[in-house]
Parts: sequence; structure tokens; C-alpha cells
Amino acid sequence: MSDWKPDPKRLTAPIYKSLADEIAAAISDGSLPGGTRLLPQRHMAQDLNVSIQTVSRAYDDLTRRGLLSGEAGRGTFVKLAQPDRGPPFTLQRVPEIIDLSILKPVCEDIHEERMKAALAALAADLSPRIVHAFRPGSTGSRHRTAAVRWLRECGSETPPQNVCVTNGATSALAVALMTVAPPGAVVATEILGHHSLRPLANYMGVRLAAVGVDDQGILPGEFEKLCADEKINALVVQPTVINPTGSLLPEARRREIVAIAAKFDVPLIENDALGPLVTNKPPTLYALAPERTFYVTSFTKVVMPGLRIGYMAMPARYVTTATNRHLVTSWMATPLMEEIATRWVEDGTAMDLVHWQRDALSRRHGLFQQIMGPCGFSAHPQSLHRWIHLPDGHNEADFIAHARSLGVAVARASSFLANDNLPYPAIRVSLGSVDIDQLSTGLRTVANILGSPPEPPLSTS
Repeated sequence: MSDWKPDPKRLTAPIYKSLADEIAAAISDGSLPGGTRLLPQRHMAQDLNVSIQTVSRAYDDLTRRGLLSGEAGRGTFVKLAQPDRGPPFTLQRVPEIIDLSILKPVCEDIHEERMKAALAALAADLSPRIVHAFRPGSTGSRHRTAAVRWLRECGSETPPQNVCVTNGATSALAVALMTVAPPGAVVATEILGHHSLRPLANYMGVRLAAVGVDDQGILPGEFEKLCADEKINALVVQPTVINPTGSLLPEARRREIVAIAAKFDVPLIENDALGPLVTNKPPTLYALAPERTFYVTSFTKVVMPGLRIGYMAMPARYVTTATNRHLVTSWMATPLMEEIATRWVEDGTAMDLVHWQRDALSRRHGLFQQIMGPCGFSAHPQSLHRWIHLPDGHNEADFIAHARSLGVAVARASSFLANDNLPYPAIRVSLGSVDIDQLSTGLRTVANILGSPPEPPLSTS
């Protein structure tokens, strides 16, 4: 057991928060390494001349942060650093594996044909400005006009001066987070969210605070409690189907989130990577609160994976700050991709491919239902994936290993966690990453494992 304790002179009101921050700093600088047992609450309280309740509240706060763990009868310990889980998908394509782990739209010959036609058209009338573009914004305002048109299709009306053209949604999310969350900031997000957010926050020195979700999405009450307990610098949220569970946040909850954000002056970062794909959706958070919302969308998940261009609409007060962050991280969007996206918005190709994608996904959701039946709770019919709760007795690691041994890769739920507390074992199955015959085979394999006793095959190596 460590006899470490903070200098009482460094504690300021509220004492519990200050004590928690002092312990967190000691964990960060190595003074309290992983596995260290802290002083019992009573001893810590006596040494610091504070109440046991104050120490208990500080320990509870650190437990919520994922820094401490309590063990009945043994005490409170600094949690050991968790290894990086890595992405939910396989990093290298393996020919003999049916890869249902990576989230992609359905792609067929039409996508290659449209891209070949676009490149041929560019070769015929390529503007020198695209070839020689080096200064951000040098390719002109035409791209912003196209961005405004596309954002309108997504349900987010914005003036062109509030738009940043980015190299996809991931780039935009990083810029938005850097704009509102300096090192040491606390950012709220769904407990099950974007798989790259947690490592990004770690690299930036930002702490994530997980907010609970149900089958409709983020829980406003938990978000409000979090804001009341500590300063929240931003909320990163995926309210429209792209989230791991495939939920669509109802309008009433969106308005609650916006009202809470206004009450506590919290900027919102809305990841709507599916943009116009989802029909009859509630208003975007940006439409409800453009003065505090960064709205992010892209073409990658709805038009074509290789078209890595995205648009970010942002509050007027953050335009200069966000533009500077984009400059130092990406310099500018890739001019050739930007030109193709603009042309496809202008001539209707982009929306044609969105309509095509809806039809293709409808057929694949039908196939899922046919093979899997009422497995877990249903995802939105225009999602790119299905989220499957594993039955009692199954654990994530064994299920994924079993599926892999039978030639199928699926995504593990823990890759999407904002903390280390997995609410329940689950997997994500992509519907668009392979052709429909492979999808049928892969789904039948998953269904067979779900219907079998939870016992992985023995290794024969």
C-alpha cells in the first residue's frame, strides 16, 4: 500500500474535485503507478483533515474516470493501463476471411463506372488550378457552394463562410475537437461511440466522460448530471444511425440535449457521416443550435469509400480557430477529390449513388432478417450494419475468435467504448463490406455460432 497523499495546501474548493485532480496528476506522472493500493478513505481523510465523504466522493470520481477500481475487502487500487484495443476491423485484408468487421457502404460495378467517367471528364478539361493548387482556398468558392448544397440535403442549412472542406469525417472530427478541447479538457460522449475518438482524446491529453445510451441513443439525463458535476468542454455525439447500435435519436431528445448544452454552455460536435442517406430523420443538432454545433458529414460512407472528402459546418465564432486547426493538421482538402465531389454534387451523381445505396441496403437488411431472425434489437433499415447482443454465456473475445476460426471477421463491441466498462457483450456486423453471396455465408456462420453452446473450438496448432 502506498503512503502517498497530496499536499493539503494544494487542495482548493470543491475539495473532492481538487483531491481527485491531485490523485489523477500523480497517476499521470508515475507517482502512483498502476496496481498501487491507495490509502484507505478513513486514513486519507485523517491525514488531510477532511471528511470521509469528501475522500469517498473523490475516489468515486476517479473510478468514473477509469483511473481507480475498488475491490471488496482489499481496498482501492490504481487501474493498470489498458493496452490499446486497436480498431474494430482487421487491418489487413485476408483473402480467405469474409470480413464483416469494417464499416463500408455497398459497392458494385456502378461505383467503378462512375469514377472512371469522372476521371475521364477531368482528363478532358482539367483545370490548371487543380494541378497547381497549393494555397488553401485557392481552388475558389465553387466548392463551398457545392458544400452548402450538400449540407442542405443533410438537413443542415449554413452560410458558405461557415463551411470547412476536409479530407473526410475523421479529419473534421479531429479539427473540431482541437478547436474546443485543450489539453486537460473533459469531453462527454456516448459510452458506445466512434472507435477512433478514445485514442484521439488520449493523444490530445483530453479525458472522455462516458454518457449512457439505450436503444434510442444518448440519455439526456446522464448528460445533464455530468455537466452539473464538472466542467464539460464539448459533447461528441452520433445521433443518426452511424453509431455502433444503429439508433436514431428522437427529436425530443435532441431538443433536450441542445437545451442542456445551452444551459451549461457546452459546444456540440455532431458526427452525421450518413448525411442524406437516412430519410425522415429528426432535425440535426446543427439545425437546432447552429451557434454551438459543429456538424460533420462526408461522402465515404454513402457515395463511395475512395471519395475521401467531407464537409464541416461550424458556429461563426469558431470559424477562425477551426480553420487554423485544419491548416496545421491537413493544410487543405485534396484538390482532385474536392473537384470530383463538387462535380458530383452539381450534376446529381452523388445523390444518385445515395439513392442506389438505400436500395442496396434494403436488400441486405432483408437478407439479415431472413437468416438471423429477431437477433438482438433491430438496427435502422438504412444503417450500414447490425448490432447484435450476444446471448447469455457468450463473451466477446471467444465469440470473435470462434467466428474467425470459421473464416468470418466481425467487430467487437469493446472497440467502441469510451471507457473500460462494457455494458453487455455485443458485436457489430457490417452489411456492405463484401458481396451479397459472401454476406449470406458470413451471416449463416454467425447465426450458427449464436445458436450453439458458448464453447469455442479447441486449437489444433
